[in-house]
Amino acid sequence: MTQHAEQYMFDTKHDRYPVAVHVFLTDHDERVLLMRRAGSGYADGQLGLPAGHVDLGETPTQSALREVAEELGVHLDPDALRPIGTMFRRSLEPRVDIFFTTNTWTGTPTIREPHKCTELVWADPDDLPADVLDYIGQAIANARAGRHFHEHGWREEAPSTI
Repeated sequence: MTQHAEQYMFDTKHDRYPVAVHVFLTDHDERVLLMRRAGSGYADGQLGLPAGHVDLGETPTQSALREVAEELGVHLDPDALRPIGTMFRRSLEPRVDIFFTTNTWTGTPTIREPHKCTELVWADPDDLPADVLDYIGQAIANARAGRHFHEHGWREEAPSTI
């Protein structure tokens, strides 16, 4: 918990949804870095993005910087980190996902949490591996189309553009 978290007062009359950040790291060949998930009980064995929950008192940008450093050992330039979309996604529970992209970082991506990740894969975003999490391709399509908001995984998809 951050130093300011104790100042929050929560309204308990409304549902709360987890907020997570996901980061597309792209290399000079425009490939995206994917991580093979392990040990979490959610989508273990599948490929996902560097990602994590936004902690209490933390901004999504701060969370993205922290998560990438923790998971990959690289440091992002916050000025080069661009938000590219938001998704209200149905998963084990409804959640809010914020997607960022960058092609600028310091260091070499390596697995820093082997109990959570077993492999790093650079993939062509136009030809993602079959075992990538289903919403990642949608997030790429949304970003390319300039679609800043999408409701993903609901039985009857609501209009997804604003």
